[in-house]
Formats: sequence, structure tokens, C-alpha cells
Amino acid sequence: MKPTTFHAQRRKGQNSVSVVMLQVLVALIPGIGTMWWFFGWGVFIQLALAIIIAVSAEAMVLYLRRKPIVTTLLDFSAVLTATLLALSLPPLAPWWVTVNGALFAIVIAKQLYGGLGYNPFNPAMAGYVALLLSFPQQMTSWNPPLELNGSVGNFSSVLQTIFTNTSADSITMATPLDTVKTELRLNKSIGEITSSPLYGTVAGMGWEWIATAFLFGGCGLLANRAIAWQIPIGFLGGLATMASIFYLQDDAIFLSPAFHLFSGGAMLGAFFIATDPVTAATTSLGRILYGIIMGVIVYVIRTWGGYPDAIAFAILLLNLAAPTIDHFTRPRTVVRSS
Repeated sequence: MKPTTFHAQRRKGQNSVSVVMLQVLVALIPGIGTMWWFFGWGVFIQLALAIIIAVSAEAMVLYLRRKPIVTTLLDFSAVLTATLLALSLPPLAPWWVTVNGALFAIVIAKQLYGGLGYNPFNPAMAGYVALLLSFPQQMTSWNPPLELNGSVGNFSSVLQTIFTNTSADSITMATPLDTVKTELRLNKSIGEITSSPLYGTVAGMGWEWIATAFLFGGCGLLANRAIAWQIPIGFLGGLATMASIFYLQDDAIFLSPAFHLFSGGAMLGAFFIATDPVTAATTSLGRILYGIIMGVIVYVIRTWGGYPDAIAFAILLLNLAAPTIDHFTRPRTVVRSS
């Protein structure tokens, strides 16, 4: 196969980029609001911290590269990267976790490759994985929903926890997906595990509503044609199909398709991260395959891997494969002789 430059270099004009980024940010509002409702002020604190660091880092690198600063920042790509990263972090994660993640996402995963349009990997997910591998304890400790622990609803106490890391261990816990994996190793059935107050109707308490809010925002992006439908449909279809196959075999040890779809970052990843036009496949067939394979990888890692969610790993792996997928799914041009 003849080597080619990254497909991501085919980008729209500056105004179009800004409009798309703003559309995505607006579509994230229902999910952000729902996360705040269930997990408290830490969500907004992490968002503010990540955005400040990301925008500052991008401005610094642009200054050192002698590139336009204001016009580049106004494409809002740094803001979107920071927002997606912050939404993936535990609301009570220490401040230095967020700072390191935002710096890695902007400086290493984005600007080191030349900026927007040249980065082969999704910057937010690259930053997230770097944090997960470096600080696994801090990255896998989430505070329970406010309904189970209202003590994390006070703004001042949350601010103190994030910036001093005091009392964080006493109010954090594993996510529902992580808890399921741990309890299954103790030979408990899915029914026994999900009878805990940590779980709601179809997934973890709060998580099912957060996923629904991101689904609502994602449908808005589809209606506005801000994203292509093939990737989210392929992603969710691949994940649901794998979950259905194993759930029908043994529902005592395998989670239902609904649990997988409405848990963790499935909806956020499907509509807001996997659809990144810079790093995703670009052909129609390629996008479908890109989404399906990603959904399959998420299920495999969630079920048999060492990490509870796997959205970030699946996205980065498919980012790496996107140029190859495009190469083999690009429509052939037929030249007819006269």
C-alpha cells in the first residue's frame, strides 16, 4: 500500500470549523447538566480547569511556533478537547491530574503534530489514556451520585477536595462497570450485583440518565448534519450486537445490551468523540466499519480486559487504523476509453 499523508489534513475553512465546534459544544450541554445533577460541582470545576489550561497551552505553543494565536483559538478546538477530556475525568480528580491531561492533549497529541488537521489521534482521548496509564487510582475513583452521598454536593468542600486532595478516598468508589467486573470475579451473578443501590433501571444510577442526555445531544448533531450518522450507528450497533450474543447465552454472567449502551462513556464516545472528522475514517463504508470495529473492541475490553470502560482505547486504536480503512473502502474510479 502506498504511504499517504494523514486524511485528517482535509479540513474545512476556519469559519466552518468554528461553527461545527460550537455546535458540538452546545450539544454537550444536556449531558453536562445531567452530570452536574448527579455528581455535583466537581464536573464544572474540572471543565473550567481543563479549558483554562488547554487554551493557555495552545496559545503558548502557537506563540513559540510564531503562528496566529487569536484566530486559531477562535476555532474552539482547544475548548472542545478540554471539555471532552474533563467529562471523562472523575469529578473529584486532583487538580494536577486535569492539568497534566490537558497539557498532554494539547501540546503532545495536537500541536506536536502541527495542530488541528494534522493530529492522527484524538487529543482528548490521548490525554485520557496517558492519565489512565500514569495515575490509575485517581482515574478510576468516582464519587457516588449525590443521592447516595450528598456530602460531595457542597461547592466549597468539592473545591477543597480537588485542590488539596483531602478526604477524597473516603468519598470515592469504583464505577458501576468496574464494580460488575470485580463482583463477577467473586462468583456473583449479574442479578445479585445489580440489586445494589448503585444501579438504576438499566445501568448504573445516574449513568443511564447521563447517557440519555448525551444521546439527546448526539441526535441533535445528526439532525443538523454536524456529524455523519455511520460512525455512531456502527459503534452502538457493534457494541449492542456483541452484548446481545453473549447475553442470550448466559445472562447471569454477561451484561445486557442496554447496560452496555447506557453505561460509562458509550454515548459520549459514539456521538462526540468517535465522530471527530480529523481522526476518523472519511468514506461512507469506512465510517460504518470504523464504528462497528470500535464497538466490538469496547465490548471485548469491557468484558475480558483489565479496564472497565475502554472507550478511549478503542478510539485510539481505530484512529491508527483509519487511513488503512479509508484506503480499502475508497470508491474505485473507472476510466472508460472513448
